[in-house]
Amino acid sequence: MANRWKMPTWFYRLGSPRWSFEIKGKLLPWFAIAAVVLMGCGVVWGLAYAPADYQQGNSFRIIYIHVPAAMLAQSCYILMAIAGAISLIWKMKVADMVAKSCAPIGASLAVLALATGAIWGKPTWGTWWVWDARLTAMLILLFLYIGVYTLHSAIENEITAGKAGAVLSLVGIVNIPIIKYSVEWWNTLHQGSTFTVTEQPKMAPEMWMPLLIMVIGFYCFFTVVLMLRTRAEILQREKRSGWVKELVEAH
Repeated sequence: MANRWKMPTWFYRLGSPRWSFEIKGKLLPWFAIAAVVLMGCGVVWGLAYAPADYQQGNSFRIIYIHVPAAMLAQSCYILMAIAGAISLIWKMKVADMVAKSCAPIGASLAVLALATGAIWGKPTWGTWWVWDARLTAMLILLFLYIGVYTLHSAIENEITAGKAGAVLSLVGIVNIPIIKYSVEWWNTLHQGSTFTVTEQPKMAPEMWMPLLIMVIGFYCFFTVVLMLRTRAEILQREKRSGWVKELVEAH
């Protein structure tokens, strides 16, 4: 059974708290610079230079915040579930720390997606909220994030809390394809995907290019925040380790 689940050496290096802390510290500045540059360019291009939509006018510009937030909220949940599975199968502490760190970030992204969606929906649908399949599934995603975060906060034993959070995140993963394909499975008010990797974008290039830049920028920003939170979690859990004490004394 042990050989069946054996992974490459680099995989186990990722599980080392010290190595993970150090490599994240080296990558942080690069992702931070990329996030600032990409999001800055995307915001200026999308808000100032992209043409207005022929039906929605300038109200469509909230797409440059709403779509990246919604996409990233789903991606963050997938990462949280994967990290939870790794912590359950291989007992990897760093994976549990990543899963715990994902919960508040993902919840914030889900709130941002829901809020910007409501702002966009008011002029488009004439109401702030409808019990549309995709909107409801996104709301459930927020509750799942809150549930995982609550489990980690309420259960004092870190191992037990990690297992409970991992199980909930794995059970809730079924909600991701519902969010993705709800507009195809049911008759909903929500529009289909703005762009996909397999189809030609439905928007004009001068409209979807800044959106693509914003999506990449959001992912870079998420990576920065996740690495910061994970590094903080590593220091908290490994505070009795010699290398952490040396690091604290050095600073």
